Amino acid sequence: MIQHKDHFHGSDLEKIEQVYGIRREQITSFSANVNPLGISPRLRETLAQQIDAISSYPDRDYVALRRCIARYAGTDFENIIVGNGSTELISLFIQAEHPKKALIIGPTYSEYEREISLGGGSALYYPLREEDGFVLHTPEFISCLKDDIDLLVLCNPNNPTSACVTQKSMRMILDACLQHGIYVMVDETYVEFADQMEQITSIPLANYYNNLVILRGTSKFFAAPGLRLGYAVTGSRDLIKTINTRKNPWTINSLAAIAGEIMFADEAYIRETKALISAERKRLYRLFQERGDFKAYEPSGNFMLVKILKEGLTSGQLFDRAIRRGMMIRDCSTFPFLDDKYIRFCFMQPERNDALIQCMFEAGEQA
Repeated sequence: MIQHKDHFHGSDLEKIEQVYGIRREQITSFSANVNPLGISPRLRETLAQQIDAISSYPDRDYVALRRCIARYAGTDFENIIVGNGSTELISLFIQAEHPKKALIIGPTYSEYEREISLGGGSALYYPLREEDGFVLHTPEFISCLKDDIDLLVLCNPNNPTSACVTQKSMRMILDACLQHGIYVMVDETYVEFADQMEQITSIPLANYYNNLVILRGTSKFFAAPGLRLGYAVTGSRDLIKTINTRKNPWTINSLAAIAGEIMFADEAYIRETKALISAERKRLYRLFQERGDFKAYEPSGNFMLVKILKEGLTSGQLFDRAIRRGMMIRDCSTFPFLDDKYIRFCFMQPERNDALIQCMFEAGEQA
């Protein structure tokens, strides 16, 4: 197993308070990858009116919630499994499939490897190459698949690289995986932020491939990490039956279930989010392309991976410089295949983005 170093996660604001003496309320977290608009206005206005719902058990099958998710995601509600955040669903899926050997496309989120290890399996990494912009070369990747692999895990768009695999390429991968008896788990936590999302999401493919499960949540796009509401989409009835048999009943509380129905139907909020992130993604990527001291990799999600080209400046030093100005970025030296020259930050409101960019560019010029 690859050893992961300790790091500050986007939610570790209490730890930042202790180390730097900065109050968490004064920190702008560019590390958490959460929608800068905050929670849905419709949710803020109406959820309190539903407080009496906690007096009753939620529907054990969450039919209304699943139907709402199905309309939002463009699939049949019978393909939906809901859970206490996508983290619970990752765990349940890996427990159900119990892979002995899994292949993870990295660098990526460490929770996949952890869950596979807890289940007694081993995880191998297929490394994305920096010279390719961390973009997966599908034909070459497919040629590396073997019969002794039980599970393929990929994040799309990927964290931390923000690169994506198109639906066309995903079909090629799924076809190859079928031939080798490999199940495919796609984490689409960030796909809703992407331009041309319909060309990236694998949800339509669930109707044609029974070796596929897609995971999504509400933590990032809907700015609701404390809600702990996630869902999975799969066309495999056997997998749905297995997971529903294993999962505890009522893992989503009544208010979270109602909140989901409200959020997924808030079309104005969804449009505003997509417009803001799309505009800032293009603007900031263009700014970095004009620099000689940083290299940005073309982003598809709501965050961007940047390599520090300036000699004498490391990701740890840049993190320290930014946090002392109340801005928390992600030092990516803890990710597999990345070193102390990589940082990641998410897109916030324009004025906050400008403050971070100024901090970074000053550091590049002064190092």
